[in-house]
Amino acid sequence: MQTEESWAQQFPELFAAADWPWAQVDVRYTVDRPDDELLSNVHVIGRTPEGILACSNDLGWRFLPGGTREAGETIEELVRRELVEEAGARLLGPLTWLGGHRADHRRPTPYRPHLPHPLSYWATVVADVVLEGPPTNPEDGEQVVEVLVLPPTEAAAYLDAKDDGGHNMGSQVRLAQAMGLV
Repeated sequence: MQTEESWAQQFPELFAAADWPWAQVDVRYTVDRPDDELLSNVHVIGRTPEGILACSNDLGWRFLPGGTREAGETIEELVRRELVEEAGARLLGPLTWLGGHRADHRRPTPYRPHLPHPLSYWATVVADVVLEGPPTNPEDGEQVVEVLVLPPTEAAAYLDAKDDGGHNMGSQVRLAQAMGLV
């Protein structure tokens, strides 16, 4: 079994310390799973028989479906909601932990009152999904304009072409491939 250090050597860009000024956080990727109460955001590498889900929105960002946790929401409820909202997809199986960005917040208060602060994690999980229709695109969420199912290598390249703020989602797909999860 590989260690975090060996994954970091294989994926240095993903594991490098970074500043996300748009969120006012300093981040570092880890494969270690924190307690669920520290997870504020989750993205999903949604597996289908044809490939994995990749989305784009009206701003041109490309991303894996996912988002911010609502008050009282479990991780599975968050994943189920975000899959419907951003991809028109339904969760079929259990969530498998991939990793997450440890976020050390510089702002004095949490983004939303119920979210962990000053430390939280922006996680990525892998799960089997099925597309059932178009994204629901709630008014207060991202407006998804395209949902693609691509082979993992193509999905990683697609996500790399227009990353949404430094999440390195293409690198996360490649990490999932290296771990044998996709």
